[in-house]
Amino acid sequence: MNYKEHILLLVGGASAEREVSKRSSKAIFSALSELGYHISLLDPAYGKNQPREIDAYFAEKDCFPVTAENYLAAFDSLLVKEADIVFIGLHGQFGEDGTVQALLELMNKKYTGSKVLSSSLSMDKHNAKIIMKEHKVDSPKEIFLPSSKYSADFVIRQIQEEFGFPCVVKPNNQGSTCGLSVCYDASEVASALNMAFQFSKAVLIEEFIKGSEITAGIIDYFVLPVLEIRPKHELYDYECKYTQGMTEYFVPAEISPEITFEIQDQTSRAFKALGCIGYARADFRLSETGQIYCLEINTLPGMTATSLFPKMAKAAGISFNQLIENIILSGLK
Repeated sequence: MNYKEHILLLVGGASAEREVSKRSSKAIFSALSELGYHISLLDPAYGKNQPREIDAYFAEKDCFPVTAENYLAAFDSLLVKEADIVFIGLHGQFGEDGTVQALLELMNKKYTGSKVLSSSLSMDKHNAKIIMKEHKVDSPKEIFLPSSKYSADFVIRQIQEEFGFPCVVKPNNQGSTCGLSVCYDASEVASALNMAFQFSKAVLIEEFIKGSEITAGIIDYFVLPVLEIRPKHELYDYECKYTQGMTEYFVPAEISPEITFEIQDQTSRAFKALGCIGYARADFRLSETGQIYCLEINTLPGMTATSLFPKMAKAAGISFNQLIENIILSGLK
């Protein structure tokens, strides 16, 4: 097309995944530039104090104080009002929990990523799992702690009664494995709970599924090739996710056609069950006996050099620039 829309790219944000958001946004910005779009940048965590230089948005050192309280001031700017579409390059809380999407919908602005319902649910792992299970999407057994009032001894007894050790302790509304721990015995529970509650008011404890890390991307109801993750650590943790050489990726995954089909089917079911639109990524554990467990749906998957969604798109013959273009076109529908 001759006319290229004015894209407002949201960068950074106030979540624990701020640095990852900057990396994703930098890659997205490069693609948008090569595609010829008119681009503006906005870091909602800076409020009205926005950098003058483009590189400053992606710099490791912050230019101004960062807080979620700045979001309203940032969204009151002319940049938001004049943009044709807002490309959400944020990750984690205040980006994937429906906050930004709600503000944009109140302003009648089009944006990339999933709508408020799915964004809110995907960041609330407990409620998302309830809905997914109702739509025949399997997930690990869990214990939900809505607050930190429970003692470690009480939690340990619950773990032993429900599924035993090892188990996974994680914040209920964070991504990128922020605040996540694997507890191999009761002695590790107290410290794991303490760390998880630093990131969220609620915590989820899941049975540990021994097996493979699998993920599947979906865009406009088209499920991309399934990807298998083989991290150097036992768990696909923050270091393995964002450090070059710490993980091997196999796409298409080296699994049977039957399991591949089932993973893609569960991805589609989870996407629809949570009311997702646009694009998302579903993360799974494949047990040693071939059982599939969906861990969560990520409604704003990473777009960094090591990110999974672009790798799956590439396996489907979609370049990174084409992927960004498709995401924009999806947001304009």
